[in-house]
Amino acid sequence: MSMTLKKKQNLSIIKKIKIGRIFTVKKKVLFTATVDSHILHFHVPYLKYFKENGYEVHVATNGKEKIPYCDVKHVVSFERNPFKFKNLIAIKQLKKIITDEKFDIIHTHTPMGSVVTRLAAKKSRKKYNTRVLYTAHGFHFYKGAPAINWIIFYPVEKYLSKFTDTLITINSEDYDLAKRKFSKRCKDIKYIHGIGVDYEKFKVRLDDDEKNNLRKDLALNSDDYVIIYAAELNKGKNQIMLIKAIKKLVEDGIKDIKVLLPGLDSLNGYYQKRVKKLDLENYIHFLGYRKDVEKLMNISNLAVSTSRREGLGIHLAEAMVSDIPCIATIDRGHKELITDNVNGYLINQEDYLELAKKIVFLKSNKKIGKKFVENSKKIVEDYLIENVIKEMKKIYEE
Repeated sequence: MSMTLKKKQNLSIIKKIKIGRIFTVKKKVLFTATVDSHILHFHVPYLKYFKENGYEVHVATNGKEKIPYCDVKHVVSFERNPFKFKNLIAIKQLKKIITDEKFDIIHTHTPMGSVVTRLAAKKSRKKYNTRVLYTAHGFHFYKGAPAINWIIFYPVEKYLSKFTDTLITINSEDYDLAKRKFSKRCKDIKYIHGIGVDYEKFKVRLDDDEKNNLRKDLALNSDDYVIIYAAELNKGKNQIMLIKAIKKLVEDGIKDIKVLLPGLDSLNGYYQKRVKKLDLENYIHFLGYRKDVEKLMNISNLAVSTSRREGLGIHLAEAMVSDIPCIATIDRGHKELITDNVNGYLINQEDYLELAKKIVFLKSNKKIGKKFVENSKKIVEDYLIENVIKEMKKIYEE
């Protein structure tokens, strides 16, 4: 047999082996959000879920933080402001990443993160059968929203819904709206109970010595009535309403009240300046970003949310797990968690005088606070991370 014929036979055998071999290609998932903090605060359990189920886990944000359970981190020029030119660059960057990696699933979060991602993934949905999921953490258009929100944000979401395989909502109002307005374009619209509260983290209770030491560290007296509002300092979270209520209480002679405001400052010290001007520096403590909110809950007597717009209000759910009564403004997200006078109080937006009254009432009527706490225990169960992951698992595995 000639050498040429032997070579041809060998090549034929190799070709047959390659064709007959079963190649196992690892599945890939991509999570996107504007900033790292969103992924770190809310989605690490879901990254863990995919990692444990054999996926190669990718994350794309405009940040360089180390993300647990993330195999590949992509830095993309997302900007929160929809009018920033960098978002156009972000579309181009993310489109290349999606084309190169050929993801099985893309799960996108945050308003601009989801806009950029869905535009970047348009062709991949058809070409590579990539499934695009979008969790709306609270539409900017809602009942009572400013007209400008409907003019700007509603048409964008309606247009992008046709590039969304599964649209996930976290409150009833958004779900009903999406079903009415977007179901012709997006055939799969889901409702889940938020993003999940870590029960194991927030059920931890400090002993008396630990509580006293932490209070001392924060310049709090052992008998102070402590209010906590854990949220980013911005106009939407509306901390100024709580500040006005505390001013009213101090003017009325109630001076054993203290407020803890843990959260990143997006207003460059605006609230701090207002507090100084109102001479409330001894009553309101700005703590910046904290990784021990569960411990701060332990030394707090009341949780408050004065937000103007919430998809749900994770701070309230965490407070409910921490056995703290709650007061919140009337809002679609807050109403998912709080039933007025059953497991907390709901008050009108901007009504700081009513907020002050309710604070005083709960401060003086601990039995009512205990009733709210007991009633919250059953309600908050659906919002625990293990139960929300079960809901998401069904969606992911469809």
